[in-house]
Amino acid sequence: MRIPRIFTPEPLQTGTTVYLDDNAAQHVGKVLRMQVGQAVSLFNGDGLDYPATLVDVGKKSVQVDIGEASANTTESPLAIVLGQVLSRGDRMDYAIQKSVEMGVARIVPLVSERCEVKLKGDREDKRVKHWQSVAISAAEQCGRAMVPEVAAICTIGDWLAQTAGCDLRLVLHHRTAQSLAGLAKPTSLALMIGPEGGLTDEEIRIAEAAGFLPAALGPRVLRTETAPVAAMAVCQWLWGDAQPGT
Repeated sequence: MRIPRIFTPEPLQTGTTVYLDDNAAQHVGKVLRMQVGQAVSLFNGDGLDYPATLVDVGKKSVQVDIGEASANTTESPLAIVLGQVLSRGDRMDYAIQKSVEMGVARIVPLVSERCEVKLKGDREDKRVKHWQSVAISAAEQCGRAMVPEVAAICTIGDWLAQTAGCDLRLVLHHRTAQSLAGLAKPTSLALMIGPEGGLTDEEIRIAEAAGFLPAALGPRVLRTETAPVAAMAVCQWLWGDAQPGT
């Protein structure tokens, strides 16, 4: 039986007995319905996995004994920051989930001229919290040691300025013939993905003026939720850890 991986933001230490935080406890006790004596693997973003055994499972709390920690080697050497324009329905959830599986380091939801999703105030806060929970679940499932941050929603202009420190910055759109082949290997990468209607010519011009290179992933037009997954798969193959032996 596969041992469940559970994220907790709490400090973890080998040889201690601790109570899980409310979210982790609810997942273990109510969702997975685990029992005393069963094993889980905990992680909190410090790069380690902590094997643990359930010693008390109550209605409102779960207590575990933490075993010997071990290094988790699933994090990619390529730090990818994704700027993803908001999309409708579960498309944004899909983009975030699969981007986490592909090794993204940080996700920044963006608004653009053709963005059809309008969020303000409490609705915006709730959606960002929801997307962060999607990222947590994806990290648990795919075996990562880190949970990528889903940042607050911002404009394209603000995000372009935030990415100035990345080695390579790419704006993906189908109106260019430039491929990723031949680009120098980066250690940090910013990817800009447009909405369902695509980025406007002006938005692409602004991105290029800020130092972003245009790039395409072939002759076909990809959906907004497909593009980040396809792009990261290619980038991890070229410069990350997707190739055998990396």
